[in-house]
Amino acid sequence: MPQIDTSRVSRRDPHGREHTVRVQGAGVRRTIGCDTCGWNQNAQFLPWLKAEEHLAQAHQATADPEQAGQEPPGSS
Repeated sequence: MPQIDTSRVSRRDPHGREHTVRVQGAGVRRTIGCDTCGWNQNAQFLPWLKAEEHLAQAHQATADPEQAGQEPPGSS
């Protein structure tokens, strides 16, 4: 049975809503797709970077939800 690798990149927008882009596939056959707006793209190189760029540009989502509650550098 073929195995499909799936991972995701999640970020929060300024309103606190979480947006997720899923990265599916392995090797040079990867597809990225946004759960929020349905945007899809083939991504041979750096799919996670392309996912982060989409979230920032299309949804203004730049805050990593796993970093929630931590002070940003230089904020003290």
